[in-house]
Amino acid sequence: MSWEIIGKATQFIAEEMGVALKRSAISPNIRERMDHSCAVLDKNGKIIAQAEHIPVHLGSFKVGSRNIIEYMSKNNIILKEDQMLITNDPYISGTHLNDVTIIAPVYNNNEIFCYVINKAHNVDVGGPVFGSLNPNARNLYQEGLIIPPVIITGDIVKIILSNFKDPETAYGDLNAQQAANKMGINRIKELINKYGENEILNSWDLLLKHSKELSLSLVKSWKKGVYHAVDYLEKDNEKININIALKIDNNGITADFDGTHGEIEYPVNAVEGVTFSAVAYSIRSAMNIDIPTNDGFYSIIDVKAPYKSLLNPEKNYPVSGGNVETTQRMADVTLKALSEFLDYIPAASSGTMMNIMLGGKYGDKYWSYYETIGGGNGARYNSNGESGIHSNMTNTLNTPVEIAEKEYPLFFTEYNLRKNSYGSGKYHGGDGVIRSFRVLNETDVSVIADRFIIPPWGLHGGENARTGKLYIVKNKKKMKMKSKFSYMLDENDEVIIETPGGAGYGRK
Repeated sequence: MSWEIIGKATQFIAEEMGVALKRSAISPNIRERMDHSCAVLDKNGKIIAQAEHIPVHLGSFKVGSRNIIEYMSKNNIILKEDQMLITNDPYISGTHLNDVTIIAPVYNNNEIFCYVINKAHNVDVGGPVFGSLNPNARNLYQEGLIIPPVIITGDIVKIILSNFKDPETAYGDLNAQQAANKMGINRIKELINKYGENEILNSWDLLLKHSKELSLSLVKSWKKGVYHAVDYLEKDNEKININIALKIDNNGITADFDGTHGEIEYPVNAVEGVTFSAVAYSIRSAMNIDIPTNDGFYSIIDVKAPYKSLLNPEKNYPVSGGNVETTQRMADVTLKALSEFLDYIPAASSGTMMNIMLGGKYGDKYWSYYETIGGGNGARYNSNGESGIHSNMTNTLNTPVEIAEKEYPLFFTEYNLRKNSYGSGKYHGGDGVIRSFRVLNETDVSVIADRFIIPPWGLHGGENARTGKLYIVKNKKKMKMKSKFSYMLDENDEVIIETPGGAGYGRK
C-alpha cells in the first residue's frame, strides 16, 4: 500500500536527519553518545514519524511540538522558508534547558506543508555549574540561559554563545542541528515531488489511524482495571514519592499521578513533556507488537498530573534533574503498575542516568563534559538482565575513553562491570558499571544521580539490586558522596562511580 511506503519513507527521513546531526556535531555528547532526537510533524504539530533515538526526547515531542506551534500562533510568528526557530524553555519544549530544540518549516506551493524538528543535549547552556545540571538549583534561572521560542538570527546566536561556557563547541552543535533540519526539508520535498502533496497527506492520515487502531486492539486484550504503584526519588535522606493509578479500558490508558509529592525547590521537578514521555515509553515497551510510534499511538494515552506537583510544576521551578532522574522513576513506577497484570514486565533496572558534569579552565579556554553512565538491566521473566547498559529513558551510547582523554583533561583509571551488583532470583539482573578517572587540573564536578539509598526492586520474589555509590579520592583519602552534589576537584583527585545493578525476577 502506498500509505505504508510513504509512512516508512517519512520515518527514514527522521532517521537520516539523526545521522546528519551525529556526523556534523562537534561535542562528543552528540557525536559519540548520540544524545539527540529527530522527528517529522504535520503543519499542526502532530508527530508523523520519529527516529528511534532518546525516549525522553521522543515522547516530549508530543507536548513540545504542540506548545511551540501554539506559541507561534499566539505571537504571530510565521516562519519563512529559510527560517528556523530555536528554544530550550522546558516549560514549552518539554524537557530541560540543555535540550535545545530547533524547528523548521517545509514549504510547498508557497505554503507551509509540514515541519521538521530536532532536539539535542548541548553540554553547557550557561548557569553557575559546568554542564548546567545544577544539583543545588532552587529555580530555573539557576540552571542556565532560557531561550524562548525565537527565530534564529546572527544576533540571537551571539546572545546564546555569550552565555554558553564553551561557545566554539556550542556553535558547531547548533550548526549541526540546523544542517539536520535542512536535510529533512530536502528529503520531504523529494517525497512531495515523487508522490504529490495530497497523496502524502492522505497517507499520513492513514498512518496515524492505523497506529491508533493497532494500539487500541492490543490494549483491549489487556486486563481491564486500575493498577496502583508507588516509587521514590531521593533528596538527601528524604523520600520523594511518585504515585500512579494506571487505568486500562477499551478507550485507552489513563495514568493518574494524584497523590504524588508536590513541586519543590530542588532540580527534580518534571515538566509535562517529561511526564508524558515516561508514561508513553513504558506503555510502548509493554506492547509486544510492532506499532509505529507517532501521534496515533500517543492519542490513546491520557496523563493526569496535578498542577503544582512534582510532575507538573509551576514555572519557574528547577527541572534539570527531572528530565534525567525523575523520568527514570516515572518509568519504573509505570512499569511496576503494568507488572500487576503483565507477567513479562521485567524487574527494575538501575533506575538512574548517573549524570556526571565536569568542567573548568584548561589552557586559555573553558571546557565542559557531560556523561550518563549505564547500569544493570532488570531480569526478565525468561532470562537474566543485560549488564553495563543504558536502560529505559536513556538510549545513548557511552563516550569512549580514548575520545574523552583526547578531548578533556581526564585520565581514566577503570572502566569495568561492577561484579555481583545485580539482584538474584530465578533470573538475576545485570551488573552495573564501575567508571573512574583522575582529573589533570582543577575541575568542577557536579552529579545528579539516584538509587543510592532505595534499591532497584525485584519482581515475583526476585531480590533487589545493589544501590549506586560514588567516591572522591583526595590525597589517598576516600570520601563517600551523596547522589546529588557539586564539588571542586584538585589536580589528580580521582572520581569513582559505581552504578546500580538490575533487580532479580522470580524466586530461586
